[in-house]
Amino acid sequence: MLQLGKFNNLTINRLSPHGLYVGDGSTELLLPNKFIPEQYELGDYINVFVFKDSEDRFTATTETPYAQVGEFAFLETRDLNSSGAFLDWGLEKDLFVPFKEQNDRMVKGKAYIVRLYVDSVTERIVATSKINKFTENHLEIDVNEGDTVAIMVYKYTDLGVKVIVNNKYWGQLYQNEIFKNLRIGEKMTAIVKKVREDGKLDLTLQQNGMNIVNEIQTVIMEKLAENDGFLPYNDDSSPEDIYRYFNVSKKVFKKTIGTLFKDKKIIIADSGIRLV
Repeated sequence: MLQLGKFNNLTINRLSPHGLYVGDGSTELLLPNKFIPEQYELGDYINVFVFKDSEDRFTATTETPYAQVGEFAFLETRDLNSSGAFLDWGLEKDLFVPFKEQNDRMVKGKAYIVRLYVDSVTERIVATSKINKFTENHLEIDVNEGDTVAIMVYKYTDLGVKVIVNNKYWGQLYQNEIFKNLRIGEKMTAIVKKVREDGKLDLTLQQNGMNIVNEIQTVIMEKLAENDGFLPYNDDSSPEDIYRYFNVSKKVFKKTIGTLFKDKKIIIADSGIRLV
Protein backbone atom coordinates (compact mmCIF):
# COMPACT_ATOMS: atom_id res chain seq x y z
CA MET A 1 0.00 0.00 0.00
CA LEU A 2 1.35 3.41 -0.95
CA GLN A 3 2.42 5.67 1.91
CA LEU A 4 1.61 9.27 1.12
CA GLY A 5 4.27 11.71 2.30
CA LYS A 6 6.94 9.05 2.67
CA PHE A 7 9.53 7.23 0.57
CA ASN A 8 8.22 4.08 -1.12
CA ASN A 9 10.20 1.32 -2.81
CA LEU A 10 8.20 0.80 -6.02
CA THR A 11 8.53 -1.23 -9.23
CA ILE A 12 9.19 0.45 -12.58
CA ASN A 13 6.27 -0.79 -14.71
CA ARG A 14 6.34 1.07 -18.01
CA LEU A 15 7.60 4.09 -19.91
CA SER A 16 5.26 6.79 -21.26
CA PRO A 17 5.82 10.13 -23.03
CA HIS A 18 5.35 11.85 -19.65
CA GLY A 19 7.69 9.66 -17.61
CA LEU A 20 7.88 6.31 -15.88
CA TYR A 21 4.88 4.64 -14.30
CA VAL A 22 5.81 2.99 -11.02
CA GLY A 23 3.67 1.04 -8.60
CA ASP A 24 3.27 -1.33 -5.68
CA GLY A 25 1.21 -3.97 -7.46
CA SER A 26 -2.15 -2.37 -6.74
CA THR A 27 -1.61 1.33 -7.46
CA GLU A 28 0.34 2.98 -10.28
CA LEU A 29 1.60 6.55 -10.38
CA LEU A 30 3.78 8.73 -12.56
CA LEU A 31 7.42 9.58 -12.03
CA PRO A 32 7.77 12.62 -14.36
CA ASN A 33 10.52 12.70 -16.98
CA LYS A 34 12.63 15.25 -15.10
CA PHE A 35 13.03 12.83 -12.19
CA ILE A 36 13.89 9.71 -14.19
CA PRO A 37 17.36 8.31 -13.34
CA GLU A 38 19.92 8.02 -16.13
CA GLN A 39 19.97 4.24 -15.96
CA TYR A 40 17.01 1.99 -15.23
CA GLU A 41 15.28 -1.14 -16.48
CA LEU A 42 11.64 -2.13 -16.44
CA GLY A 43 11.00 -4.31 -13.42
CA ASP A 44 13.65 -2.56 -11.32
CA TYR A 45 12.80 -1.20 -7.89
CA ILE A 46 13.15 2.53 -7.34
CA ASN A 47 12.90 4.50 -4.09
CA VAL A 48 10.64 7.52 -4.59
CA PHE A 49 8.84 10.07 -2.45
CA VAL A 50 5.05 10.03 -2.94
CA PHE A 51 2.97 13.22 -2.79
CA LYS A 52 -0.05 14.78 -4.51
CA ASP A 53 0.38 17.24 -7.35
CA SER A 54 -1.65 20.43 -7.90
CA GLU A 55 -4.44 18.34 -9.43
CA ASP A 56 -4.57 15.96 -6.45
CA ARG A 57 -2.98 13.09 -8.36
CA PHE A 58 -0.56 10.73 -6.62
CA THR A 59 2.88 11.56 -8.03
CA ALA A 60 6.41 10.28 -7.44
CA THR A 61 9.68 12.19 -7.23
CA THR A 62 13.32 11.30 -6.65
CA GLU A 63 13.82 14.66 -4.92
CA THR A 64 14.37 14.50 -1.17
CA PRO A 65 12.14 16.70 1.01
CA TYR A 66 13.45 18.18 4.25
CA ALA A 67 10.95 16.05 6.19
CA GLN A 68 8.39 13.29 5.69
CA VAL A 69 4.91 12.88 7.17
CA GLY A 70 5.20 12.28 10.91
CA GLU A 71 8.40 14.30 11.25
CA PHE A 72 9.21 17.81 12.46
CA ALA A 73 11.14 20.32 10.39
CA PHE A 74 12.34 23.92 10.58
CA LEU A 75 11.04 25.43 7.32
CA GLU A 76 11.02 28.88 5.77
CA THR A 77 7.82 30.58 4.64
CA ARG A 78 8.02 31.09 0.89
CA ASP A 79 4.59 32.62 0.20
CA LEU A 80 1.21 33.53 1.69
CA ASN A 81 -2.35 33.67 0.41
CA SER A 82 -5.86 34.10 1.82
CA SER A 83 -5.93 30.49 3.09
CA GLY A 84 -2.55 30.09 4.74
CA ALA A 85 1.20 29.88 4.24
CA PHE A 86 3.42 27.92 1.89
CA LEU A 87 6.72 26.58 3.17
CA ASP A 88 9.84 25.52 1.31
CA TRP A 89 10.34 21.81 2.10
CA GLY A 90 12.77 20.93 -0.66
CA LEU A 91 10.25 20.02 -3.37
CA GLU A 92 8.95 22.08 -6.30
CA LYS A 93 5.47 22.10 -4.77
CA ASP A 94 5.48 24.03 -1.49
CA LEU A 95 4.07 22.69 1.77
CA PHE A 96 0.76 24.24 2.86
CA VAL A 97 0.00 25.40 6.42
CA PRO A 98 -3.66 26.49 6.86
CA PHE A 99 -4.30 29.53 9.05
CA LYS A 100 -6.10 27.32 11.59
CA GLU A 101 -2.87 25.32 12.02
CA GLN A 102 -0.70 28.36 12.80
CA ASN A 103 0.02 29.40 16.39
CA ASP A 104 0.67 32.91 15.10
CA ARG A 105 0.21 34.21 11.58
CA MET A 106 3.28 33.16 9.65
CA VAL A 107 5.47 35.81 8.04
CA LYS A 108 7.05 35.47 4.61
CA GLY A 109 10.78 34.81 4.86
CA LYS A 110 10.63 33.59 8.47
CA ALA A 111 11.21 29.95 9.46
CA TYR A 112 9.04 27.88 11.82
CA ILE A 113 9.12 24.44 13.40
CA VAL A 114 6.21 22.44 11.99
CA ARG A 115 5.03 18.84 11.90
CA LEU A 116 3.92 17.20 8.67
CA TYR A 117 0.73 15.14 8.54
CA VAL A 118 -1.96 14.02 6.09
CA ASP A 119 -5.18 16.01 6.47
CA SER A 120 -8.06 13.59 7.09
CA VAL A 121 -10.52 15.68 5.06
CA THR A 122 -8.51 16.70 1.98
CA GLU A 123 -6.08 13.75 2.13
CA ARG A 124 -3.27 16.18 1.29
CA ILE A 125 0.11 16.59 2.95
CA VAL A 126 0.00 19.68 5.14
CA ALA A 127 1.87 21.04 8.16
CA THR A 128 1.04 22.58 11.50
CA SER A 129 2.94 24.73 13.98
CA LYS A 130 0.51 23.64 16.73
CA ILE A 131 2.75 20.76 17.71
CA ASN A 132 1.70 20.12 21.31
CA LYS A 133 -1.01 17.72 20.16
CA PHE A 134 1.72 15.49 18.74
CA THR A 135 4.11 15.66 21.72
CA GLU A 136 1.85 15.59 24.79
CA ASN A 137 0.00 12.92 26.79
CA HIS A 138 2.11 9.88 25.94
CA LEU A 139 1.04 7.13 28.31
CA GLU A 140 3.96 4.91 27.35
CA ILE A 141 7.49 6.09 26.63
CA ASP A 142 9.48 3.79 24.38
CA VAL A 143 12.92 5.04 25.46
CA ASN A 144 14.94 4.29 28.58
CA GLU A 145 17.62 6.02 30.60
CA GLY A 146 20.93 5.81 28.79
CA ASP A 147 19.36 5.52 25.32
CA THR A 148 20.66 7.65 22.47
CA VAL A 149 17.82 9.66 20.89
CA ALA A 150 17.36 12.09 18.00
CA ILE A 151 16.47 15.63 19.02
CA MET A 152 15.48 18.91 17.41
CA VAL A 153 16.07 22.21 19.22
CA TYR A 154 12.68 23.87 19.80
CA LYS A 155 13.26 26.92 22.00
CA TYR A 156 15.31 28.39 24.82
CA THR A 157 13.74 28.45 28.32
CA ASP A 158 14.78 29.61 31.79
CA LEU A 159 16.00 26.06 32.47
CA GLY A 160 17.96 25.63 29.27
CA VAL A 161 16.73 24.34 25.92
CA LYS A 162 13.46 22.58 25.16
CA VAL A 163 13.75 19.94 22.43
CA ILE A 164 11.61 17.50 20.46
CA VAL A 165 12.73 13.89 20.96
CA ASN A 166 12.33 11.16 18.31
CA ASN A 167 9.51 13.18 16.69
CA LYS A 168 7.33 12.24 19.69
CA TYR A 169 8.27 13.64 23.08
CA TRP A 170 9.30 16.82 24.84
CA GLY A 171 12.79 16.82 26.28
CA GLN A 172 14.92 19.25 28.28
CA LEU A 173 18.62 20.10 28.07
CA TYR A 174 19.70 21.97 31.18
CA GLN A 175 21.67 25.20 31.00
CA ASN A 176 24.57 24.01 33.17
CA GLU A 177 25.24 21.15 30.72
CA ILE A 178 25.13 23.17 27.48
CA PHE A 179 28.53 24.36 26.34
CA LYS A 180 27.86 25.49 22.80
CA ASN A 181 25.35 27.60 20.93
CA LEU A 182 22.33 25.61 19.77
CA ARG A 183 20.26 26.88 16.86
CA ILE A 184 16.47 26.61 16.71
CA GLY A 185 15.64 23.74 14.38
CA GLU A 186 19.09 22.15 14.74
CA LYS A 187 19.12 18.35 14.80
CA MET A 188 21.53 16.16 16.76
CA THR A 189 21.64 13.21 19.15
CA ALA A 190 21.42 13.23 22.95
CA ILE A 191 21.47 10.78 25.85
CA VAL A 192 18.40 10.19 28.05
CA LYS A 193 19.30 10.99 31.68
CA LYS A 194 15.85 10.55 33.19
CA VAL A 195 12.34 9.57 32.11
CA ARG A 196 10.07 11.78 34.19
CA GLU A 197 6.64 10.88 35.54
CA ASP A 198 5.03 13.60 33.42
CA GLY A 199 6.21 11.85 30.25
CA LYS A 200 8.98 14.33 29.51
CA LEU A 201 12.67 13.50 29.23
CA ASP A 202 15.77 15.00 30.83
CA LEU A 203 18.68 14.82 28.39
CA THR A 204 22.39 15.43 28.08
CA LEU A 205 24.49 15.98 24.97
CA GLN A 206 27.29 13.72 26.12
CA GLN A 207 27.82 10.21 27.38
CA ASN A 208 28.20 9.45 31.07
CA GLY A 209 30.66 7.38 33.04
CA MET A 210 33.94 5.79 32.08
CA ASN A 211 33.04 5.30 28.42
CA ILE A 212 33.32 9.01 27.71
CA VAL A 213 36.41 9.31 29.92
CA ASN A 214 38.17 6.54 28.00
CA GLU A 215 37.17 8.12 24.72
CA ILE A 216 38.40 11.58 25.73
CA GLN A 217 41.68 10.13 27.03
CA THR A 218 42.42 9.03 23.49
CA VAL A 219 41.44 12.44 22.10
CA ILE A 220 43.66 14.30 24.58
CA MET A 221 46.66 12.07 23.95
CA GLU A 222 46.28 12.48 20.19
CA LYS A 223 45.98 16.25 20.46
CA LEU A 224 49.04 16.40 22.72
CA ALA A 225 51.02 14.40 20.17
CA GLU A 226 49.89 16.75 17.41
CA ASN A 227 50.94 19.85 19.39
CA ASP A 228 54.49 18.95 20.47
CA GLY A 229 53.27 17.39 23.71
CA PHE A 230 51.58 20.49 25.16
CA LEU A 231 48.04 21.90 25.35
CA PRO A 232 47.12 25.18 27.13
CA TYR A 233 44.16 23.68 29.01
CA ASN A 234 43.87 22.65 32.66
CA ASP A 235 41.54 22.87 35.68
CA ASP A 236 41.47 26.66 35.40
CA SER A 237 40.30 26.76 31.78
CA SER A 238 36.76 27.98 31.16
CA PRO A 239 33.99 25.43 30.42
CA GLU A 240 33.38 27.19 27.10
CA ASP A 241 37.03 26.86 25.98
CA ILE A 242 37.14 23.21 26.98
CA TYR A 243 33.92 22.37 25.17
CA ARG A 244 35.02 24.30 22.07
CA TYR A 245 38.28 22.36 21.83
CA PHE A 246 37.43 18.92 23.24
CA ASN A 247 33.61 18.84 22.82
CA VAL A 248 33.08 17.72 26.45
CA SER A 249 32.08 19.36 29.71
CA LYS A 250 34.68 20.72 32.10
CA LYS A 251 33.67 18.04 34.63
CA VAL A 252 34.52 15.24 32.19
CA PHE A 253 37.74 17.00 31.13
CA LYS A 254 38.94 17.36 34.73
CA LYS A 255 38.15 13.72 35.47
CA THR A 256 40.00 12.62 32.35
CA ILE A 257 43.19 14.59 32.91
CA GLY A 258 43.12 13.45 36.55
CA THR A 259 43.12 9.85 35.36
CA LEU A 260 45.93 10.54 32.88
CA PHE A 261 47.94 12.22 35.64
CA LYS A 262 47.50 9.25 37.99
CA ASP A 263 48.61 6.95 35.19
CA LYS A 264 51.73 9.15 34.81
CA LYS A 265 50.95 9.94 31.20
CA ILE A 266 50.73 13.74 31.59
CA ILE A 267 51.86 16.56 33.84
CA ILE A 268 49.32 19.17 34.92
CA ALA A 269 50.98 22.59 35.08
CA ASP A 270 49.77 26.15 35.67
CA SER A 271 49.96 26.85 31.93
CA GLY A 272 48.32 23.62 30.70
CA ILE A 273 48.98 19.90 30.35
CA ARG A 274 52.11 18.24 29.01
CA LEU A 275 53.07 14.73 27.97
CA VAL A 276 55.43 12.91 30.34
